[in-house]
Amino acid sequence: MPDSEPPSSGINERDPATGRETPPRREFKARGSFVERCAGCNLPVLNCLCPYQVEAQSHAQVWLITHSMEHNKPTNTGRLIQDVLPHTRVFTWYRTAPDAELLGLLADKRYAPFVIFPDDQPDYAERVVGMEAVHQAQETARIPVFVILDGTWRQARRMFRKSPYLDRLPVLPLRTQRQTRYRLRKPASSAHLCTVEVAIELLRQSGDEPAARVLDDYFDVFNDSYAASRFYHKIDEPTPAMQRLAALQPS
Repeated sequence: MPDSEPPSSGINERDPATGRETPPRREFKARGSFVERCAGCNLPVLNCLCPYQVEAQSHAQVWLITHSMEHNKPTNTGRLIQDVLPHTRVFTWYRTAPDAELLGLLADKRYAPFVIFPDDQPDYAERVVGMEAVHQAQETARIPVFVILDGTWRQARRMFRKSPYLDRLPVLPLRTQRQTRYRLRKPASSAHLCTVEVAIELLRQSGDEPAARVLDDYFDVFNDSYAASRFYHKIDEPTPAMQRLAALQPS
């Protein structure tokens, strides 16, 4: 953490999720802040991600409740889900003012929302369900929704505990042997997956395997492209994931 905070940029921006005006954002001074970035994918133009963006359809949907500090981080992976799955919704988390659209959607009987969170505390044990509940929702013609808390682990715990509107939702823990491949932030454990990896595994386990494969490839391209750009290295030879996504592009 820096000893002093950088001055505000003085520019009022719009919340990426709601369109509402936000307080002036603090000037971004981190390493890489002066790198020329693509306006479309926010990656350094040296290894732009846009040529590999491919849409995929899924039976389940992903709704992200994103901590406000995550929106402007180039390393945030929640946005990759939105790039690939067209029905993805993104909401900014406010402790005292929950998003009205989100509240309305959570009450919509067309959807079967599940909040994704570990089952490591006894006080909500009665709400914990398994993947079979997702399959049952599909059998009754409801759309399963994975509600993912998009932030650091500490932020996610706070969001889970400080959001009363989530208290009535079933809790779906992600059970997987997958080890994280995310290289842009150091996790506390290799078992701690980043946001997009959580979505990939949920899609895979719920039966949306084709969409999971596309999103997994897109994550690999993001991971490789961003890591290379940190060292000002351009990827000249397409990786296998890049080749697969390029092959899916409409001719």
